[in-house]
Amino acid sequence: MSEVASDTDKIPEAAETNLSDKVLAALKTVYDPEIPVDIYELGLIYEINIFPVNNVFVLMTLTSPSCPSAEAIPSEVEQKIKAIAGVNDVKVELTFDPPYSQDMMSEAAKLELGFM
Repeated sequence: MSEVASDTDKIPEAAETNLSDKVLAALKTVYDPEIPVDIYELGLIYEINIFPVNNVFVLMTLTSPSCPSAEAIPSEVEQKIKAIAGVNDVKVELTFDPPYSQDMMSEAAKLELGFM
């Protein structure tokens, strides 16, 4: 019996990991219209949390508080995550603390943009 219980205990963890992977993949399809690198590689995603019943919270920033896509990018993030099968609710929160800097970019993003 204990083997069955431990297998059952692992199912939610595996489902969460799978959902985390799907959320990450969805974020990598969102681009700042002015920059040819996805928002995850740009370092705009500060936090991703998945809460019980598959509620997803994303804390993110923009390259600038005056970004012309300030409404479009968070809205696209929310839509892409909501489109994932099994996601119950999505909350995207914008923050500018800490302020964005190019140091937050991945090496791949820096290479793509010619910073390396």
